[in-house]
Amino acid sequence: MTPAEIAALAIAILGIALLYSSVGHGGASGYLAVMALLGVAPAVMRPTALSLNVLVAGLATYHFARAGFFSWRLFWPFALTSIPLAAVGGALALPDPIYKRVVGVALLVAAGHLLWTAHSAPEPGVRPPRAALAVVVGAGLGLLSGLTGVGGGIFLSPLLLAAGWAGVRETAAASAAFILVNSIAGLAGFAASGGAFPGTGVAALAVAAGAGGWTGSRLGSRRLARPTIRRLLAIVLVLAGVKFLFLL
Repeated sequence: MTPAEIAALAIAILGIALLYSSVGHGGASGYLAVMALLGVAPAVMRPTALSLNVLVAGLATYHFARAGFFSWRLFWPFALTSIPLAAVGGALALPDPIYKRVVGVALLVAAGHLLWTAHSAPEPGVRPPRAALAVVVGAGLGLLSGLTGVGGGIFLSPLLLAAGWAGVRETAAASAAFILVNSIAGLAGFAASGGAFPGTGVAALAVAAGAGGWTGSRLGSRRLARPTIRRLLAIVLVLAGVKFLFLL
């Protein structure tokens, strides 16, 4: 990439990291979308997105956990099976176009549900899922995260909220940690399969992602109202759905 292209990508990544981290996400789906628009080589896209995901999700995990919203009981069953399956997915090629269309539609439907319910500020009583169910779901989400080059939170967040398994900020905290561990596992699988990591411009992109991730996750964990977070998450899901449908 030329210096001008790197600068443009860094600015876009700053904004994406700011938005996504405010709801506990790493931003990989957004990074993939903007890289596709700028014509970045496919071989560079997935490792770059996962690397930035680790940074931003790590910052989001820190802020939401520090604010008291992280629940180990909610997190560990999903993570137990998602981590090895994310590594497996990271070593495999992307699935066929039919799969990407199905995922894109599912994300848009989830976004619609969040927008429909965002006006209701009070949250209903939540109950964490049974550990056995969470373990099975985590395996599927881990495989999806490794295959697609995203951390899995884009799938976990709407599921936790729709099923009533967690509140808004608890969902953000669990999703951030889930994205962090699965992005690391996906990168490990990618490296084990002999994949090459990009070098040009990565430092600039990391600085931009770190600045956006720090600011966004701090706002999301402490200042933004719950309905606002639901609307922001809906926007994130719409962006991700469009990416799956049209940009991959």
